Amino acid sequence: MSIYSSRLEALRTELSNRQLDGFVIPLTDEHMSEYVGDYALRLQWLTGFQGSAGTAAVLPGMAAIFTDGRYKVQVRDQVDGALYSYQDVPAVQPADWLEAEASKGMRIGYDAWLATKTWARATETRLKAKGISLTPADGNPIDAIWPDQPAPSAAPLSVHEDEFAGQSGAEKRAQIADWLKSETADAVVIAALDSVAWTLNIRGSDVSHTPVALAFAVVRSDGTATLFVEPGKVTPEVRAHMGADVDVAPRDGFAAALEQMGKDGLTVALDPSSCVAAIFQLLAAAGAKIIERRDPALLPKAVKNDTELEGSRAAHIRDGGAVTRFLKWIEETAPGGELDELGAAAKLHDIRRESNLLRDLSFDTISAAGPNAALPHYRVSEESNRKIALNSIFLCDSGGQYTDGTTDVTRTVVVGTPTDEMKERFTRVLKGHIALATQTFPKGTRGTQLDSLARMHLWRGGVDYGHGTGHGVGSFLAVHEGPQRISAANYPGAGADEPLRAGMILSNEPGYYKEGEYGIRIENLVIVEPREIDGAEGEYLGFETITFAPIDLNLVAAEMLTSEERDWLNGYHDDVRAKITPELKNAEDQAWLANATRAI
Repeated sequence: MSIYSSRLEALRTELSNRQLDGFVIPLTDEHMSEYVGDYALRLQWLTGFQGSAGTAAVLPGMAAIFTDGRYKVQVRDQVDGALYSYQDVPAVQPADWLEAEASKGMRIGYDAWLATKTWARATETRLKAKGISLTPADGNPIDAIWPDQPAPSAAPLSVHEDEFAGQSGAEKRAQIADWLKSETADAVVIAALDSVAWTLNIRGSDVSHTPVALAFAVVRSDGTATLFVEPGKVTPEVRAHMGADVDVAPRDGFAAALEQMGKDGLTVALDPSSCVAAIFQLLAAAGAKIIERRDPALLPKAVKNDTELEGSRAAHIRDGGAVTRFLKWIEETAPGGELDELGAAAKLHDIRRESNLLRDLSFDTISAAGPNAALPHYRVSEESNRKIALNSIFLCDSGGQYTDGTTDVTRTVVVGTPTDEMKERFTRVLKGHIALATQTFPKGTRGTQLDSLARMHLWRGGVDYGHGTGHGVGSFLAVHEGPQRISAANYPGAGADEPLRAGMILSNEPGYYKEGEYGIRIENLVIVEPREIDGAEGEYLGFETITFAPIDLNLVAAEMLTSEERDWLNGYHDDVRAKITPELKNAEDQAWLANATRAI
């Protein structure tokens, strides 16, 4: 019996002891986070799946795992198909599968601290129609059978200085208080970890590569707030920084505080996308009046102020110097045939750390050789590690967390000689990248309206890619930040219906992936900025590119580029050379950059 078979059997035994017939296991935490602490990796522990998005559902005689197109190959490599059937999202959702496979009279459990109210209500309604009940579990049953489950991080909080935030925590709380008054609400629960960090100008290290702390916050209409966090994590410096109007209470006292808010008859604002079902249930049961509103930190966090934008630009130039040195090292080292994915990722990390300003990576580096590059969210491990072969493609998607900004950049290079098909596909990706980078659009435009610009040249070649084109990026916060996105409705990140606003930072990352052979992605970050157009009727916006690193000219089929596209590429490389050359400390590196950014 495999380790995952025995874990699945143990879960079924635990469910039976609780009079439950099934259970739903999402990959998230009590804050509906995309990236979670090790203690919350319940899906990975149960199934072996190491992707960053997925759900499993378990019944007495069968189980299923649900993933989107980014993980179609990965989930089949990591999860035993004899234990779990593979279900493709969005075609099949957990509720669809449970409705089809569960029997009348069954009790399906879920963790109300790991589910949204919307999901719980919709799933409950569907299953009830078949005589199946959806029941919140008293504690998560996986926690009861996971003997060496890591404890939540005890790392201390840190201060995010106003000189980097551009606005004090007191000013942010005052703005939220004004908003609460306009909504005639007494308080708002802020549950999203990056919103808590942004609101109070604090940072943490409780989630790998995302500088946040496991905490909830309640902000009241008088501008005061309570931070629910393990008290030992709050240093005297952090207490002084937050000020006398911010109280600290134990995180495990959060549920009791919600109940008290209900008993006090308060009107409480909750964002249903980040406040889990348990929060709604506790407040409602205690008598609170609940109003559903968007997290008031969400949009101000996404629309960066001038200080945050200048910090991000500086971080990207610093980071671009590191990436450029890495690309030179790859060109020199990889043709020897001994370099592998883990070695490449480690080298890039070492180069980034040489600035002494790197706080962390912004995500696990995607260091992908050959067929592994065809997995958009590939994560290298000892088991999957490949050497970078001659005449193959190497894709590296990486980023850094700096106090003044968060970076995310992807470069695809050929080691040796590319095939004509590689060049043709790469150039189509490049043309889409340029089309998006150069587009101007009226104020109010959504990401869904721009997404096809990045795909149109691939579509003309009869190919596409199965992920979104752009995600928001934080300011020394989450590398994936909402609400802004650029995505088609039928790809992960769907629902990119947020109007793009000046000051937002997004990625521009079209790609192409040939299963079993190679993958291509070109990613820069951009800032939405106002555009002055002679004779324009209304306000217009465009993108300022802030990522600077060479694009591999060995993969460009120059004859496929229009004169405007060629001008953009040459102009971009002029900017890379001008901004990155001062970051390079020796003449050899500078000479390499000059050649890598030569005009074509």
